[in-house]
Amino acid sequence: MTGKTFDMIIIGAGPGGYVAAIRGAQLGLKVAIVERENLGGICLNWGCIPTKALLRSAEVFHLMGRAAEFGLRADKIDFDLAAVVKRSRGVAAQLSAGVKHLLKKNKVTVFMGVAKLVAPDRVTVQSDSGNHELRAKAVVIATGARARELPGLEADGDLVWSYRHALNPPHMPKKLLVIGSGAIGIEFASFFNTLGTDTTVVEVLERVLPVEDAEISKFARKQFEKQGMKIREKSTVKKLDRGKGKVIAHIEKDGKTETHEFDTVISAVGIVGNVEDLGLESIGVSVERSHIVVDAHCRTSISGVYAIGDIAGAPWLAHKASHEGVAVAELVAGLPAHPVRPESIAGCTYCRPQVASVGYTEAKAKELGYEVRVGRFPFIGNGKAIALGEAEGLIKTVFDAKTGALLGAHMVGAEVTELIQGYVIGRSLETTEAELIDTVFAHPTLSEMMHESVLDAYGRVIHM
Repeated sequence: MTGKTFDMIIIGAGPGGYVAAIRGAQLGLKVAIVERENLGGICLNWGCIPTKALLRSAEVFHLMGRAAEFGLRADKIDFDLAAVVKRSRGVAAQLSAGVKHLLKKNKVTVFMGVAKLVAPDRVTVQSDSGNHELRAKAVVIATGARARELPGLEADGDLVWSYRHALNPPHMPKKLLVIGSGAIGIEFASFFNTLGTDTTVVEVLERVLPVEDAEISKFARKQFEKQGMKIREKSTVKKLDRGKGKVIAHIEKDGKTETHEFDTVISAVGIVGNVEDLGLESIGVSVERSHIVVDAHCRTSISGVYAIGDIAGAPWLAHKASHEGVAVAELVAGLPAHPVRPESIAGCTYCRPQVASVGYTEAKAKELGYEVRVGRFPFIGNGKAIALGEAEGLIKTVFDAKTGALLGAHMVGAEVTELIQGYVIGRSLETTEAELIDTVFAHPTLSEMMHESVLDAYGRVIHM
């Protein structure tokens, strides 16, 4: 077994791990990173990136079907699922190669293998090239998470799929059941529904997209149903009977159970952290409900051991992981610590229509004791949205009535996953309504609706 000493060892090369490695190297640290599968992790290889590639294909397909609205002609519109998937996999492969290049450029030592903590400052790696024992003053755990599997709803890759199967589907579903309406579930529902699949979404909570503002969830649901999706809220899939080419789902609501037949089921009922076989118990790292317990600076219960990204808990977002990776690398390098504030991290869902948000929902703000002022502006009042043929949408802003602080922003509609960053920056700068009202927004842009929503909260809206 070979031995090497580093300043920082990172376990997991996803969007948290590889970013931490690069930032650490920039700061002069000697860095090693261990990855058991693919550089870039789940997000890049089996999550964020390939999913968005699929959704882009579905979006283009949808627009081709609307060609006549734009004075264009497109005849015999069709799709090739295998080619759509091939493009998606190609995008993922290109970016994974890019991560490899960046790590090499920054002189990060990469070990492809399985890591295990044998002491707070020691990590063993089992790899095809041999076994290694690495030492470092700081170890960062960035092993991510995987799909949660409920008893009786386990994925088999044939009739019942996880997100991995859905990204490389063995067949095109004709009648699809999606269990769970969080970001993963609703994105796959949107993709297959757009391509013509008869799609049903079941959500155990009272509304789809349950982490979003209630008004936004309600608006999104109406759009999904307009597209032909069937939405069943406050419902539970109790059992799946698997037969030849079909699944009988037992769906319960209000104590009554109905059975419905599908040819494909996607289970998207949450995630669990990858905490197994890392040696966490042996060195005393605290774990609760499959996630490592950390403080505001990603420090675990053991000095010198950190955890970032999905393994460290909600929000389970790649950009949160990357930000934590930078913060930890800087802390290890001796720079001032800067905590990550979950309430200032945007959430983006790439269904059709897109959904994006940052900060508190109206209900949460009231629950926390704020007196609020709320502004709204519909896409139908915006010239650019109408010109794009995307007039269905809503922007909602929530302010502290006493101070004018921007407490939250919530959007549904075309390109809102790009627009939301304006409000994210505003919250980071502790912007009040005064600065937002006095800001000049370019015309014609979708961003003008952000301005109008702020104006509406203060009785000054122009175009509504």
